[in-house]
Formats: sequence, structure tokens, C-alpha cells
Amino acid sequence: MSLFDITPPRVPVKRPLAERMRPETLDDFAGQEHILGPGKPLRTQIERDQLTSLILWGPPGVGKTTLARIIARMTKSEFLPFSAVLAGIKEIKTVMADAERLRNLGRRTILFVDEIHRFNKAQQDAFLPYVERGDIILIGATTENPSFEVNAALLSRSKVYMLRALTTEEIVVLLRRALPEVGAEASDELLEQIATAANGDARAAYNTLEIAASGGEITQQSVTDALGRKVLLYDKSGEEHYNLISALHKSVRSSDPDAALYWLARMLEAGEDRMYIARRVVRMSIEDIGLADPRALEQCMAMQQCVHFLGIPEGDLALAQAVIYLSVAPKSDASYRALGEVTQEV
Repeated sequence: MSLFDITPPRVPVKRPLAERMRPETLDDFAGQEHILGPGKPLRTQIERDQLTSLILWGPPGVGKTTLARIIARMTKSEFLPFSAVLAGIKEIKTVMADAERLRNLGRRTILFVDEIHRFNKAQQDAFLPYVERGDIILIGATTENPSFEVNAALLSRSKVYMLRALTTEEIVVLLRRALPEVGAEASDELLEQIATAANGDARAAYNTLEIAASGGEITQQSVTDALGRKVLLYDKSGEEHYNLISALHKSVRSSDPDAALYWLARMLEAGEDRMYIARRVVRMSIEDIGLADPRALEQCMAMQQCVHFLGIPEGDLALAQAVIYLSVAPKSDASYRALGEVTQEV
């Protein structure tokens, strides 16, 4: 035997905090009360073991993969994860053969397909016969609208559930649970800053907390360093996340471009997520300007693409241009009110 054949001992790799904190029951699952609360549709399906193929549609970090794992555990099903990014039709057929073999043994298989919208039509069609025969229960996860990204045939055989971005309060609860895991303490104010910066993404919040706690103590400076930017302040003088966007919205609504630019600059300097601001500005274009200037929506969608394409700091100019455009544009909430009245009537 050669002296060089000695295999070094394996050093266990510590899993990321988000993975270690993954809940195992519905009671520990954060948010999504509209589908998972007592008596709500998806929870009822799970508890009665009347599961059908599902499409979970929602933004990143809201628990789509975690929910699929919980469903498999509660329904005593085999859980087969499958990535649409890494696999093709050959891999699909291999996995389906495994699922068919398990079915012959009397064991049900849940095939979880992450990023299902990345599959092309042929790849999505490959699932159909197995779904129809009952070889698998398909749970697809997507951040894109399934009406546009998932084949109609597959969509008609699945129930679509929309997951919402987590609220700041829900993420704070998750972060508080994670403090013993990172071995550090943190004030409610710091946890709220991390939660707000995560913009509804629990995974991003966990990552920030883990980095901030790496020095053994969570401080204002460690949170700032973990985020890579200055964080918003949360004192009683009005620096709160929603107060700032509300001030921007009211300034646009009041046709005051100077004030609108001031509040926008405050948010940009505080390091607010640009896409969050872009989404709110697009909302203003349809809620406040509307039919008085239909081009406002076009301008704001172009701004959103520009912000996404250019990033910081060049994209900030597009935000400023859109905010000025909306501020000086004529205002109309006619379509907003009309839809509200019709919806109430319906």
C-alpha cells in the first residue's frame, strides 16, 4: 500500500442557516394563511390526504420547496426533488421509471419540480402521461405566472396556489427563532432592519442574520456590513420603510415633483431595494394617473426594465425620471374606482 493512498478524514460541512431552520410541520410554517390557515383549501387537501398535482406560484424565499417537503411528509409520500435548470427529458424518464416502480410497491411519489417554468413545452409534456396514470403527484414551483409559463394541458391537471411575499413581522418571528442557532442575541430593531431589507424573502433574511452573527455579536455595524449597504433607520421620527414609500406616493398624488424626488432620494440613499420602489411606482401609474395619461404605465414599465437591466446607480436615473413624469402628469382614479365598484357588485 502506498503512503500516498491515505484518504484524509472528511470534515463535516455546516449547512446554511436557511436549510437548518427549514420547518417540518405546517404549524411552524410562516405566512400563507390564505391557503394554509385552518379550514383553508390547501391545508384541507393535505389533512384529508386528497392531494392532487399542484403549482406553487410565488416570489423567492417564501417556502415553496419547504411546503412541498411538508406535504410529502404529512401524506407519507416519497419526495423526489427535480431541478428544471439541470435536467432534460432523459432525466425525466429516469425519474419517472423510479416513480412507477415505487407505485407498483404501493408507495406514492411526490415529484417536486423547482423552476418548472424553465422547462420547454416538450419537457413539460413528458410529465403528462405519468400525472394522468397517477404514477406521480407533481408539485411544481415557479416565480413566473403559470398561466403564461406552464403548458395548458399540464395546468388543467393541476391546482395553482399563489404564495405571497412574507411580511416584515413574519420574517422577524423566523429570525427570532433562529437566534439560538447562530448563538447570538439581537434587538428587535436590528431584526426588523434585516427583515425589511429582505423584502419578503426569508432565505435572504437568514443569510443576512448568519453573516451578521459570524463575529459572535449582532450589532448595527455587523448588520450594515452583512447587507453591504447602509440600512434604513427605524425610530419614531418617521424613518420607517412604509412611511417613506407612503410619503413618495402622496407627493406624486399631490403633483409635487420636488417632494417626490426628495422622498425618492431618501429611499435610495438608505439603500432601499430598487425593484421594490419600481413596483410601487408602477402601481402609482395605474392607481393615480390611470386614463388621464395612459402612457404613464408605458413609461413606468420601461423604467422597471431599465432598473432591472442597468442596476445601481444608472437605474436610479430611470426611477427619478418616472417619478417626475408621474408627478406632473394629470391624475385620474376613474378605472381604479370603477373596478372596485364592479368587484363589490360581483
